[in-house]
Amino acid sequence: MRISTHTMFEYAAARFGELQSELVKTQQQIATNRRILTPSDDPVAAAQVLEITQSQSLNNRFDVNRQHAKTALGELEGTLESVTELIQDVKTSLLAAENDALNDTQRGVIATEMRGRLDQLLGLANTRDAVGNYLFSGFQSATPAFSQDAVTGVVSYDGDAGQRHIQVDAQRQMSVTSPGSTVFQGAGWDMFQTLNDLATLLDTPGVPSSAALDTHQANLDKAMDSVLGVRAAAGARLQELDALDYAGDDRGLQYSQALSELQDLDYAKALTQLSQQQITLEAAQQSFVKTANLSLFNFI
Repeated sequence: MRISTHTMFEYAAARFGELQSELVKTQQQIATNRRILTPSDDPVAAAQVLEITQSQSLNNRFDVNRQHAKTALGELEGTLESVTELIQDVKTSLLAAENDALNDTQRGVIATEMRGRLDQLLGLANTRDAVGNYLFSGFQSATPAFSQDAVTGVVSYDGDAGQRHIQVDAQRQMSVTSPGSTVFQGAGWDMFQTLNDLATLLDTPGVPSSAALDTHQANLDKAMDSVLGVRAAAGARLQELDALDYAGDDRGLQYSQALSELQDLDYAKALTQLSQQQITLEAAQQSFVKTANLSLFNFI
């Protein structure tokens, strides 16, 4: 069969192109340390890589969410710790006010202290988080949780009963706030009203009745129980977040290992292949040069 010079050159060019492409691909694999550069390199493995990468991305997203949840719960717990200390201080002052030896002026000093504690409590109840949302307003995060009537001194809740949640794992949404209506107020008691009533009682001339003081003491106990209950729940959620972090870290390691097994390059094997491809390309080029120079005159 006769083969034209043109055909021979076309075949050689195509072959050189194939060899050069294979060489470049191997160089790219070595440069990126990746076995799979395009899905066509290994369609099955490429599909698995895509699926695992998406799972890994979601796992990382949950990790970020857990950090946000920890920050929010930490702010909640820190604020309620201050509220706990405030209630303890008020209870101590109330015990002092029960001393019959105090005169009206001395009880008036304690009343002034109670009003100061009321202002302090209102400030804590209207605490904002790191991004400016009110902690205890429910879903009304842009609205202060509580407001005080300038005339009567009565404090009203202006938020709602909503609780903000964060998706911290595939099957877990976690509440990171508590509405102020359940933290500072409850059935038959109101932390703000108790302080307001105490201030009024101690400002009234004469020794306050033990029954009235006992009622306020009982309301403070209920307030303390409420705050400690919310703090305990926040602490439990923080512990759960730690456990979810450990599980998320384990999943992250598994995803990384699986991706490595699917797409990481066998470096030693790739270098050997690169060397072979270079030798093959050079041999083909030299062979073509010799073949192209052949002529009947070489045999005369």
